[in-house]
Parts: sequence; C-alpha cells; structure tokens
Amino acid sequence: MPRPLSRFPTKTTVALLALAAGLAATACSPIYVIKAGIAEAKILAGRRPLAEAILDPTTDPRTRDMLTVAMEARVFAREELRLNVGDSYTSFTQLESDTLALVLSAAYPDRLQSKTWWFPIVGHVPYKGYFSEDDAREEQAELDADGFDTLLRPTAAFSTLGWFADPILSSLLRSDDIELVETLIHEMSHAHLFVSGRVRFNESFATWVGRVGAVEFFCTRPGGGADTVKCGRAQARWRDAQRYSRFLDELIVDLQGVYGDTTATAEVKLERRAEVYAEHQRRFREEVAPAFENLRYGSFMEQPLNNAVLLGQMRYYHRLTDFAALLDAHGGSLADAVAALAAGVDGVDDPFDLLPGEGPRMDSSGDSEWGDLAFASVVKAPVRR
Repeated sequence: MPRPLSRFPTKTTVALLALAAGLAATACSPIYVIKAGIAEAKILAGRRPLAEAILDPTTDPRTRDMLTVAMEARVFAREELRLNVGDSYTSFTQLESDTLALVLSAAYPDRLQSKTWWFPIVGHVPYKGYFSEDDAREEQAELDADGFDTLLRPTAAFSTLGWFADPILSSLLRSDDIELVETLIHEMSHAHLFVSGRVRFNESFATWVGRVGAVEFFCTRPGGGADTVKCGRAQARWRDAQRYSRFLDELIVDLQGVYGDTTATAEVKLERRAEVYAEHQRRFREEVAPAFENLRYGSFMEQPLNNAVLLGQMRYYHRLTDFAALLDAHGGSLADAVAALAAGVDGVDDPFDLLPGEGPRMDSSGDSEWGDLAFASVVKAPVRR
C-alpha cells in the first residue's frame, strides 16, 4: 500500500539529524547533512497527490497537461516497461524556483579520476548536492584553490532510489513533455536496477532506458503512433544521444593515452590534454554538432572543458551504442532487455560486460560509489536543446 505522504518530512528530518550526529567524529560536515535534510524535508512536506493537483481548478492548463502526461508515463513504465516504480511520482511539489539544487563535482587534472566525499552508510560519493548557491560556490572555490578541476551545475530532478516517495517537481515542467517523460523513466529505472558501486553503468543505463522508454511511450501508446511529431522527436533525441556518446567515448580513449603515459610528467600531461581538448572541440563543432537532429549539447562548447566536466558527462553517456545493440538483440523490446540486465548483473564483476561490443574500458576508481539517501541523491543534469 502507498505510504501516507504526511509521514515523510518528520521521518526524513529525524533520520538526517541522527546521521549528522554520527558525523561529528568524521571528516564529513554534519552541518552539510542537516541543511540538505531540511531542504529535502521541505520538498516532501510540499507534496500533493497528483490527482489532486490535476483536478485543482487553480492549476494552470500547462501544468495540468504536463502532470497528466507524467501520470500516464508512470503507468506506462510500470505496465509496459515492467519497471518497479514503487511509490514515487504519485505526488507533485511546487518549488520556489526552477532550479532544484546545484551539484558540485571535482576531478584530478592529470587523470580521469573523481574526488569523492565519504558519508557513513553510503560510502564514497563523487559529488555533493547543495540547495544553497553560496555554500556550493564557497566549496568550489576551495577545490579550485587546491588544484582540482571542478564543475558546478544545476539539476532539475533526482531519485532517492525508493527510500522516499519522490514527488514530481515543478522544476521538471520547464522542459517539454518528451523530456519530462524521459526524465521520469530515467529516474524510475534507478529504483528498478541499481548496481552498488557502479556510477557510470547506473547512469548510462538510466539514460538508455529513459530515451528508449520515451520513444516507446510516444510511438506506441494510444493517441501516439509512429507517424506523430512527438514520436519522431523522441526517436531523433535517442539518435542524438548515441552520437554524443560515441563522440565522448572517442575523446576518452585519446585522453587515456595521454594520462597513461608513465614517462610524462604532470605538466607534460596537462599540455597534451589541452591539445586533445582543442582537437575534439574542433571536431565537435565541425563534424558532430551539425549531425544532431533535435538536441544540441551546447554546454560542451559553452563551459571550460576539464576532467570534472568530462566525467560528469560520461556518467550519463557511456557506451550508449552498445546499449542500443543490446536492445536490438532482444528484438527491440526494452522491457526484455532491461530484464536480461537485471538477471545478469549479479553474475559479473563489471555490468558493462553484459553489453554486446567492446567499448572503451575506463577505470572506475574514485568514481564508484553513490549515495542513496536524500542528502546524496542521484541527480540528472538538464539536457540543453
């Protein structure tokens, strides 16, 4: 049975305060946990049942339409994709702003390895989420001063992996309905299959399920169809995601050649990586970007390129073409392909080994364990079109 919405704010706050008390003797800041716990409690306290928000006469027409699509997408994910959706996305929270939170990550400049932060229970996580911009920028400045590559970006969605009944957030409604459906299926897939200690697999898996799930939603459900505009757009965005994934995988291979040279000094590696960056930015601008049909991934050219940026992108776009090949191997059935992965992950050391093909191998050190509580939620970066 669905758990009462009213329980969770108190439960969340108590759990986070108790955890923070246990952090006093560790390197992790209890103040950080308390602030995040309070922010999460506010989100949960503001939830309204989805049907109530849709039927409320004061709800504006666009919000009502988007929430209706979200409700249909949740049913589709459960019944057609056979995802274990739990209690999430049965409610709606209106936020005070369009940005849910800021996510800070950092990486070593001479190798593809993330800096991590340690928390009891959840272990090492490769990012920290902030609900305060001032707090986020203060820590980013400290990491910059220590010589790390950094990335600070907004997020519009997250999943607590079933710990709490996540609501649909108003920040998600700023995109179109295709991105809304993709994001919701992406987040629900985390609750269905989450491999401990495998960040890159978990997020790339969710990107694949979200993109292909959106295609199936708009192309096969009643009212949709293969000849509709939204079906065509969803298909184009999935093709664009594969193009971007292929480009990033090739960039990573070249960088691994630079960082893996044991005879080169750190200074020489930084000089060579600048050359690799410049060449791939040229290739992206002249060869890759013109081929995009619907998405643009403009942030790749708009923000300074560094290892934190690349690792942040690779978490979502690693070996998507091999995920596509797995889909083909199951006759185009996403539900069957997901079921095959879920059945096989316990039998392999690296879940990427379950995919056809031999994509670039990446060291997972320093980029392995994710938080699965409210203060260290799985996050999804907004796609820029």
